[in-house]
Amino acid sequence: MIKAVILAAGKGTRMKSDKPKVVHRVMGRPMVHYSIKAAKDAGADKVCVIVGYKADEVKAVIDEEVSYALQEEQLGTGHAVKCAADFIGNEGDVIILCGDTPLVTGETLKKALWGHRMNGNGVTVISAILDDPFGYGRIIRDENGLARIVEQKDADEEEQKVCEVNSGMYVFNCSALLKALDMISNDNAQGEYYLPDTIEIIKNMGMRVDAVPMDNANEILGVNTLEQLKVAEDIMKKRKITVVPCVKKEMRWILG
Repeated sequence: MIKAVILAAGKGTRMKSDKPKVVHRVMGRPMVHYSIKAAKDAGADKVCVIVGYKADEVKAVIDEEVSYALQEEQLGTGHAVKCAADFIGNEGDVIILCGDTPLVTGETLKKALWGHRMNGNGVTVISAILDDPFGYGRIIRDENGLARIVEQKDADEEEQKVCEVNSGMYVFNCSALLKALDMISNDNAQGEYYLPDTIEIIKNMGMRVDAVPMDNANEILGVNTLEQLKVAEDIMKKRKITVVPCVKKEMRWILG
């Protein structure tokens, strides 16, 4: 079974709006819609949306069939996912996405899921190759695959040269994820529980961990400001322009 959890509990203060970040619209649809659609296009049988800030407002814009879990306090991504522990369960795999990344596609998630299952991974990080990786967590590899993820502020000079970065999207073995979530700590500057901390724990369980780069780095783009919202809309419009002529051409070929 494939499940998906969408993180959509945050306020998004940099949007300069009282509305929850994920209800802001791209091409007329709330951002969270695109994450839900990508998960379902990838084959997710069930989807759970983590809500928090103005939860009812987020639920009101979602017209897909989903479950919900409530994160009353925003204590980090690891804490958010743990709020959906009952939904995740111990069977199958779960895709973890953010509700503010509207450009991710089902095809990218399918590729990650295929690699995850073919290699028997405990966790697969969806990564991207960026010309300018500044600000992102770096994917550090060794001969066995993913060694660790190093955040920008913790990266040394060599690690900062690495252009493969963490997208914040993952595929987890459900059982391994729940065990690891029980073991993460909030002993950090923010006092939060970070989902990436589960990766080293799962690796120490003896399970394989790896990263799969997406083909189009645009899909990593999150929306934190109104300017970034416009960028996402512009990219989405270009996708529509390039896809529609191909469909018409294909129809002409079919009809002769």
